[in-house]
Amino acid sequence: MTEISREGLSLQEANKVAILIHGRGANANSILSLKDYLHLEGFALLAPNAQNNTWYPYSFMAPDAQNEPAFSQAIQQIQSLVKECLDQGFKTEDIYFIGFSQGACLALEYATQNAAKYGGVIAFTGGLIGEKILKEKYKGDFAGTNVFIGSSKQDMHVPLSRIQESAKLMKEMGAQVKTLIFEDPQHTIREEEIEWVNKYILSGEV
Repeated sequence: MTEISREGLSLQEANKVAILIHGRGANANSILSLKDYLHLEGFALLAPNAQNNTWYPYSFMAPDAQNEPAFSQAIQQIQSLVKECLDQGFKTEDIYFIGFSQGACLALEYATQNAAKYGGVIAFTGGLIGEKILKEKYKGDFAGTNVFIGSSKQDMHVPLSRIQESAKLMKEMGAQVKTLIFEDPQHTIREEEIEWVNKYILSGEV
């Protein structure tokens, strides 16, 4: 059973929920530190801890079978958190996904496999998962959900082509996708990304 770190308001008190998904080699506490920068007041914050600090063993673009069964288990762990929120009376549009690196990939992948009107999907350096993007894996309608993907154009882990391909598919499924691509080679979260997300996704502005 995955350990879940919980911060912010309780599910009974909050009117929105953010599911925060950490990167490879990190943990829930590291991704929860984003609460000091993102406008998450009024949110319940749920951050699962991956077993051995990784959601799946190989690259997100490795042959699919190499990342099983860990990948399917990771998707199921996110699904169980979403179900908990829905059982508490939240609608999908009250649920936000926030991830960094491997966690950003998982956030995008879960949301696109289960497309619906979400509060937002915030991916700090990530793309859809798989050796190739297979459209038949994905279903639903984002119904205008705001999706953010920020990254370096030369990130060492996430090729720009995969970000562009992911954004294109999500747009075709009804998402409003914003990509911010930076010249620097850093694998990090930049101040400009934080500012954009706060203004356009977490503030309620469009």
